[in-house]
Amino acid sequence: MRHPVLAPICVALAMTVAACQKPGDTDVDRAVQDVLASDESSLTGIMMTVADPDEAIRYFRRLLEEDPDKISARRGLAQSLIRAQRPAEAATAWAAVLRHPDAGNEDRVNYADALIRIGEWDKAEAELDRIPPTFETYRRYRLEAMVADGNGEWAKADSFYETAAGLTTKPAGVYNNWGYSKLTRGDFKGAERLFVTALTYDPGLFTAKNNLVLARGAQRKYELPVVRMTQTERAQLYHTLALTAIKQGDVAIGKGLLEQAIETHPQHFEAAVQARRALEAQG
Repeated sequence: MRHPVLAPICVALAMTVAACQKPGDTDVDRAVQDVLASDESSLTGIMMTVADPDEAIRYFRRLLEEDPDKISARRGLAQSLIRAQRPAEAATAWAAVLRHPDAGNEDRVNYADALIRIGEWDKAEAELDRIPPTFETYRRYRLEAMVADGNGEWAKADSFYETAAGLTTKPAGVYNNWGYSKLTRGDFKGAERLFVTALTYDPGLFTAKNNLVLARGAQRKYELPVVRMTQTERAQLYHTLALTAIKQGDVAIGKGLLEQAIETHPQHFEAAVQARRALEAQG
């Protein structure tokens, strides 16, 4: 996304005001600078959120060439690298942000997030430990929960997930992650409850639907849950449930669920067809 109009407008505005001002008119100078600063702030916001990530990276690198100490440009570059799926470079960029004297706790949270994305869990944990407990944000506790999960510290993970869910108005993703944590621990009933909770906040979250089916299938509940789903989703969930049944040795049930997946899908369901062929080949 390019905005070629913004800079010329500001330049024209500056020239127009300058032509009218008298020498020493500091109020006019201040007004021009305020307009320019406001325009740059707006463009920075656009670049950090909705602009093409690669274009945003180029934009913030140009700003840093002009002013290497500009923390907003450092943050913009780091965030844009995350958006561009370049987490290793983003981690380096967030480290540069933290070297700035105006860096804060949220910057450290962002650095920890980038470290987790590249598998540097120990370093991420060390960064989170440096954040005071009084800094309570959804993102901070979501990361704390993930680290605790990775360490097998289940009580801490549960506490952090619960805290994170209470700090956001959209907790579906937190409950889904928490449920998946319970699923990996073998607490299938607990996982099922959390996936249902996730879907109460976001009925369209397919990952939670699929995970819910996994949790139910692990308990040998081979009926689809009563949740909102499209026809295609229903077929995909039958497929997931079928594979779960087959892995648990309930082959006949799994084969029947594959048939339902194939019949339900509005188009050709290749994955289910191949699974059925594989079963038939085994006799």
